[in-house]
Amino acid sequence: MCMKTKAIYEKGTLKLLKKIDLKEGEEVEIEVKKKGISSKKNILKYAGILKNLNEKEGKLFEETTKRRKIFERTLKI
Repeated sequence: MCMKTKAIYEKGTLKLLKKIDLKEGEEVEIEVKKKGISSKKNILKYAGILKNLNEKEGKLFEETTKRRKIFERTLKI
């Protein structure tokens, strides 16, 4: 089962903002992602893969990013 919820970090503890369906003592795995981190910033961690593009792929990438406003601020085009 997979569920998603929000929490607030206070004094070393994550406090859930809504009730979740778990039994007392049930073990879970948690993935923490800070609110406000957007995909436009996350894309920069993959920027290194762009160095291996051939000329045609490079031009296609540039054309695509120019059409998408989200990349203009991030990539300073």
